[in-house]
Parts: sequence; structure tokens; C-alpha cells
Amino acid sequence: MTGRFPQGAASAYQYPLLIKQLWHTPLEQASDQVVVYRDTARYTYRELHGRVCRLASGLADLGVSAGDTVGILDWDSNRFLEAYFAVPMMGAVLQTVNVRLPPESVAYTIDHGRASVLLVNDDFVPLLESIRHKLPNVRTFVVMSDRNMPAPGGLPFADEYEHLLAASAPYYDFPDFDENTVATTFYTSGTTGLPKGVYFTHRQLVLHTLAQMAFSGVAAKQGRLSRDDVYMPITPMFHSHAWGFPWTATLAGLKQVYPGRYEPAHLLKLIKDEGVTFTHGVPTILQMLLEAARATGTNLTGLKMAVGGSELPRALAEQALAMGVDVYSGYGLSESAPLLTSVQVKSASLSEDHEKQAELRTKAGIAAPLVDLRIVGAGMEDVAHDGQTPGEIVVRAPWLTPGYVDNVEASEQLWEGGYLHSGDIGVMEPDGTLRVVDRIKDVIKSGGEWISSLQIEDAISECDGVSEVAVIGVDDPKWGERPMAIVVRKHDNDAAKMESDIKTRLNALAAAGKIPRFGVPDRIAFVDKLPRTSVGKFDKKLLKATFGR
Repeated sequence: MTGRFPQGAASAYQYPLLIKQLWHTPLEQASDQVVVYRDTARYTYRELHGRVCRLASGLADLGVSAGDTVGILDWDSNRFLEAYFAVPMMGAVLQTVNVRLPPESVAYTIDHGRASVLLVNDDFVPLLESIRHKLPNVRTFVVMSDRNMPAPGGLPFADEYEHLLAASAPYYDFPDFDENTVATTFYTSGTTGLPKGVYFTHRQLVLHTLAQMAFSGVAAKQGRLSRDDVYMPITPMFHSHAWGFPWTATLAGLKQVYPGRYEPAHLLKLIKDEGVTFTHGVPTILQMLLEAARATGTNLTGLKMAVGGSELPRALAEQALAMGVDVYSGYGLSESAPLLTSVQVKSASLSEDHEKQAELRTKAGIAAPLVDLRIVGAGMEDVAHDGQTPGEIVVRAPWLTPGYVDNVEASEQLWEGGYLHSGDIGVMEPDGTLRVVDRIKDVIKSGGEWISSLQIEDAISECDGVSEVAVIGVDDPKWGERPMAIVVRKHDNDAAKMESDIKTRLNALAAAGKIPRFGVPDRIAFVDKLPRTSVGKFDKKLLKATFGR
């Protein structure tokens, strides 16, 4: 400490920003609040913290120490939440393993992340058995199960999770250490090359938690997260820390509900029985919920849902609003942990009709506290904030990953010029609202014009009979590329009529100057299902390989 003020007391506590510090407030103010897992388990915060201590004690007995990496393969559960705390609070690193990747990629991420201990839901025992020979660093397996007896398997399990906790000490002295110690790691599921590992420190995750709580707490009405809410994730906890909300919900002392494997009927039952009011997920999950609610007559009024991972189609937003869901978009990256922006509709605008509301709620929103977000040209110069001039979205925030695990070249590219490069193209409106135009690699370059695949997808999604749509660029000898739409129909509607209706609508939008004249696809293909990546985004690489040449 420098300056004119005295040094201060030698015994003054420096208060490192460690994940363990998130427990002080809820244990004091909400110790009897509950955490629910499906319809099988219910713990108070006091009991859950005791289980966190027991998990740390049990892992220590298995030889886990500071700096070791512990991987977890599970559905969204109280066990996952316990690992979110216990592992990093020990000074170890929690690796959240993406179980939706192909087996070869799962093996690569576990080995590359140097996990030595794996906590494994027995649903994934066959997966691990098939790749066990590719995991030389893993020395210990602990099985987790929702059955009375875990499913048999050939893995050498050191213990069963609940038995491990029951046999372990109920108290663990979580130490202080450098707040810049790595707390978590997970792997991105890019469409090209091997998955890349990102990592985050205690300091980063605590600041992310505080910023997320402050950001959602200052919302006037729409999208506000408060102590009265009941939280349930419908985003896999292996992906971007379930967007950071489990830590935020714990710090705020909210009732939390963890659904396990996503089953529409059970999700709706938990929403109704447990009074869930706040959730988040990708557009596919929202569509699944709405369809299930319509089929069962379930009332979703009062549910708030943040949507991210891919663009929220305007038509889907209108459907959600009509069913009483406070739906809105957010924007972030795996590399940003992921909070960057979120929609916060001003109260004066909440009286607008659903069409106008959907237009507001499907933008990326405004930047969260402490986020320095810029739209830049090729030379890193700022572009005009006029709602029209596009540029790459680059960011700084105190919780962005410093780089990729053991990949210096990619890390330097990510941080070129001192800002983290998103790889997304956006425009900034005069009031500071961000609108994401497209991924740089997905922009279609046709006849010297740049066409946003997202803009064309949004326009097509509003046509009658369209369930889902992806737009890709396909090779064209004259124009370089031309847009092509791949559409999933509702209820097997007549394809020829739908194609005619889609082109009529797009031509009208082009004539009105709302989309580029080159944006009307020459080709429209109809499929039963669109391929997706492991985190629910359309797999445009696969679509281009199938349709693009």
C-alpha cells in the first residue's frame, strides 16, 4: 500500500476474492432456504454447505490436493452444485466435462485438461468404458447415481458418491490462497478443429457473480432476479458454468431447483410444483417448453427466461410472450464466462404489443457492469454507434479467460490488440444497445454484398409453418456465394406452397429495404431435423458440407 495514508494494521484481513466467500451471506441470511433435485432430494443451504464440506473431505481422503483437476460428468444436479463449490474451494480445479461431445472429443478434453479424478453419473459409465484406454492421467473414479444401486460397469470405482460423503468428515477448513488461482476449466465445442480449453480464476468468478447479481438486480421490472425468485437452470452445468447463475443464486439465497436430465414433462412439473420463476436456456429449449406447455395446458405466466447460445428468433419470442413468459436475450461467450450483455426493457416500453416487444427482446441488450464492449473495424478503430455500421465485437471485462489451455497461438489471436475478439459481427445503437448481426465465419459474401445469415433466418422464422431455419452460404460460380435456407416444417405443411410463401415474404422485405436484395435465397431445402453442436447451436459446418457444393 502506498500514498499518504498509514500502512494499517498488520493483522488486517486482505479478503481474497475466493469462491468460499460466496457462502457467508446465504448461510447467515438464508440457511433454511432449500435446494431441490428433481423429486428425489431436498436440502437446506445449511445441509448443502455441510455436503460441500464432506465432498472436500472425501476428495482429500482420495488424494486430491491443491492444483489437481477433478472432472465431473453429470446432469444438472445438487451434486454438480456441490462440486461447483467444493473442488475450487480446496484449491483444486473443477473441469466440467461436456458429455454431448463425440466420445473421441470427450477423451481428448479429459486428457488435455489433466483430470486425475472423475465424478461420474452412472449414465455415462458406458461412455467412459469405451474411452478408458485414452485417459492415462485419471487415477480415481467416483460413481454417482439416482438409482438405489449404481448401474454395474467395468470402471475401477474408488467409491460411490453418497457413501463417500457419509463416510467423510462434516467439516473442512477451506484455506485462503491467491485469488488468481485457477478455479475451473471447460472446453469449447467449436465447429472446426479440436475443442479448446478455457479457464477462470477465483477472482474472475467472484467478480462475475457480483456483476451478474448487480446487473439483474437493477432491472426495473423485466428480467429482474430477486430474492423472491425460484431458480432452475435449463442450461447444462458443464457449459459456461450454467451461465454463472448457480453461484449467483446461491449468493442471493434463492430457492434452487435442479432438474437432472431434461424431459419436457418433468421440467413443466418442477416449474409448477416448485414455483420456478427464473430460468435460462437456448432457443431449442424454449421451443420445447412452449410446445409441451401447449400440449398439456400448462400455464407459464410469470416465468422469466433468459435465452442465449444462439439467436432468439423473433417469432419464437412472440409465442413465448403470448404465453406469459418474460423472455429476453443475452449475449456472451464461453471465453467470457459468459456474461457480457442482456436485454433490459424499460418499463415505459412494456405496454407495447408482442410484435414490438419481440423486436426489443431479441436484441443482445446492454453491456453488464464493468464490461468494456466495442464495435471495431479491421484496424481496431471504433465504428459509428448508429445502429447500422457493422464491426467485430471486442471486449474487456475482469472475468474473461486469459487464453486457451496449452495453445499460445490461439490465445494470442483471441487477445490481439489487448481486447478479446468475439468472432461476432455486431452493430451498436445510439442508446448503447447491441445487436449481433452474425458470426464472422457465417456471413455470406454474395456479389460484393455482405448478407447476415441471422437476419434472413429471423425473417423466414416468421413465415407460417416454419418450425426452425438455418441459412448458409453455398458456392456460386457467378456471385461467389449465395444464401440457401434449410427449413424444418411444422406438421408436414406443403413444401411447394411454403417455398413460394417464404420467397414472397423475403422479396417484399427486400423491396422495402429491410433485407439486402441479394438476401433472398435461390434454394430452399426442407429437412426433418437440423443438426446441432453439443451446446445447441446449428451445426452450419455440417450443413455446408451437406448442401454447400
